Amino acid sequence: MTSLRLSDRLGRKALGYAAKVRRLARSVRAGDAHPDDTWAMTLLTPGEARVYRGMDPRDREHACRVTLHLLREHPAADSELVAAALLHDCGKSVRPYRVAERVLVGLVPTRLARLLPPVGALGIRAQHPELGAALLAHAGARVRVTELVARHHRPAGDPDAELLHHYDDQE
Repeated sequence: MTSLRLSDRLGRKALGYAAKVRRLARSVRAGDAHPDDTWAMTLLTPGEARVYRGMDPRDREHACRVTLHLLREHPAADSELVAAALLHDCGKSVRPYRVAERVLVGLVPTRLARLLPPVGALGIRAQHPELGAALLAHAGARVRVTELVARHHRPAGDPDAELLHHYDDQE
């Protein structure tokens, strides 16, 4: 993605925060989440599918929305980017969140979370890309999927990771 003007960056941030508020509103009860797991499983390898099934239903629903948004605008997206979109938050599954934690931690930007002590739910929030990559590597996921999950908050010039970060921010 190219460098954006300040007004474009601010607009994008505003959209990202609006999406975060919508996601927090949906995160209160796991029973209210309705991920399209049948569809998602068709896009994952068996090892990736095991990791996906271990995710909280709210995170799976968010992952499906991110993936659908990505595919609407990039229908020819690489299968590994699509799988990474479905799995990008799998690192959060290493420790279940209580409702209050899910809401409070969701309000903390990732950059700030990385500066705070890595304990409890906040530690998971800060380290979930790396934790997810480790889960995926252990499950035998495709190497590129693992790399994209690890980089989805720090894309550092990787165009696919930048796309993943963008659509995650919007959903």
